[in-house]
Amino acid sequence: MDERRAVKISKYLAKHLRHRPERIGLTLDPEGWAEVAELLSAAAAHGFALTRAELEHVVAVNDKKRYELSGDRIRAVQGHSVPVSLNLPVTAPPDLLYHGTVRRSVEAILRDGLLPMGRHAVHLSPDRETARRVGARRGVPVVLTVQAGRMAADGHEFRVSANGVWLADTVPPRYLSE
Repeated sequence: MDERRAVKISKYLAKHLRHRPERIGLTLDPEGWAEVAELLSAAAAHGFALTRAELEHVVAVNDKKRYELSGDRIRAVQGHSVPVSLNLPVTAPPDLLYHGTVRRSVEAILRDGLLPMGRHAVHLSPDRETARRVGARRGVPVVLTVQAGRMAADGHEFRVSANGVWLADTVPPRYLSE
């Protein structure tokens, strides 16, 4: 499969497994899983035919490991704006985590903290380079440092998704620095 097709399928999966399953009549279970056969059928019925082999290829090669397959089910591993419970265990974070953003957002973030906005959780990166790449998607990146160890010691909970993205409900401003 060529790279353009893989990217197109990945974006289609993100839209329908993370944000708008109802748009194609797809049903996610409480943990975000969808039946593969239902996904393939719904996609075809809405003008986006893909095969099981293409789906498996995209899951296997996605550089951000956004999706997981388990038998005849598939789900996005994080980033949902629809109600799901991924049942990720609370995990002790490293002392520092990072968040990539753009300059125009920094003032508000340092004032109000990191908020999940339309998602279930704030997404944090384990290293500066990953955070830089995340921020670069929307412009010139700025990497903020999160005092995750201090946050955890103060009672904040962290979870980590299957693809290594750290999740927190919020990050108050006192734990952030540029």
